[in-house]
Amino acid sequence: MAILRILTLPLPLAGLLALAVAMGIGRFAFTPVLPMMQADLGLTLAQGGWLASANYLGYLLGALLVTHMSWPPATLLRRGLWLVVLMTAAMGLDTHWAGWLIWRLLAGVASAWVLIGTASLCIARLNAQGQERHSGIVFAGVGCGIMFAGLACMGLTLLGTTASQAWLWLAAAALLGLMGASMLWTTPEPCQSAAAPIPPGTDDTPTPNPPVPAADTPPDQGPTPLHWGLILCYGVYGFGYILPATFLPAQARLLVPDPWLFSLAWPVFGLAGAVSTLIASRLAQRFSRPQVWAGAQVVMAIGVLMPAIWHALPAILIAAACVGSTFMVITMVGLQEAQATVGPPAAKRQMAAMTASFALGQLIGPLFFSLTHAWFNAPLEFALVLGALGLLGGAAPILRLQKQTGVST
Repeated sequence: MAILRILTLPLPLAGLLALAVAMGIGRFAFTPVLPMMQADLGLTLAQGGWLASANYLGYLLGALLVTHMSWPPATLLRRGLWLVVLMTAAMGLDTHWAGWLIWRLLAGVASAWVLIGTASLCIARLNAQGQERHSGIVFAGVGCGIMFAGLACMGLTLLGTTASQAWLWLAAAALLGLMGASMLWTTPEPCQSAAAPIPPGTDDTPTPNPPVPAADTPPDQGPTPLHWGLILCYGVYGFGYILPATFLPAQARLLVPDPWLFSLAWPVFGLAGAVSTLIASRLAQRFSRPQVWAGAQVVMAIGVLMPAIWHALPAILIAAACVGSTFMVITMVGLQEAQATVGPPAAKRQMAAMTASFALGQLIGPLFFSLTHAWFNAPLEFALVLGALGLLGGAAPILRLQKQTGVST
């Protein structure tokens, strides 16, 4: 506990570290480590695809589990981070593909837990402190984690480190990040740090009696219902996002033979994601969250279409910048909208349902393209056009959500 106290950080930075560990390492570190695993361990591209799918499936299962779990956000966050650390280390200690499938699936479960726990906990605390604008710092953790994992793997490759050793180094980095984020569950809630209540009989002010409910007061209606409009829009975003995220690298390989450009592209992608949430926090002060969300999807769609209609390296760079600078903006404002729409008591469940919807769209997207490619010989550009159409088509319903909920900030 002494070490944890030494590493206590401000709330936004602690949230940043939590998401950097869960998403940058637990979810996305597999991308820069994959070439090392292919070279050192003989992993085939098809096997790598199955490992990625296992992580997607775990992400979906993790989100679905949260909708039925009673763990508070702090517990969800703590256990998810420990699971990320352990599963990352297991990838380095195991050398069997079947074992890797299990570890990647559990890492996906853990990543969903941490994202939901961090978002529901940090957004609520920042709102209570009047510091909602600092949410951009929290969600910049995903981009920072992606950038760190990419740069770390570049450096480890130059040093001749094996893939197994790289996973162990990433596990050690995840453990340090967990220690820095620990204040999120070791620090009491703001309401608990307030002045202690005055015991009865020590003050002249009479203690008011609790209000007596009226005879016609309706019975408890149960938990707050989910907002299915948000859930469906977030699922469409997952479908549209995952197609370019999956197939843009393949399109780039057709145009750029230098593998170092792929290695460098991943940290740049992460940097764009980190900076974008900071900018979006300022935009949210002038525009509503649904407007920022819809605008980000349009920008992403434009970027996705570029390499489909312009077969050149600049189109790939534009696409990477557009996708990298918008994917976390949509995540941030989407989860903020969930908190504002259903309220803190039901926010965790709403965020879990939205994350599950995103994960389902993320699973359906590549599967749909794979089937159309196998049955109708659809080209790679078809996946990009399909993703862009999904993103553009999902933007209009988001703006209608604003009118339905009346939320404008």
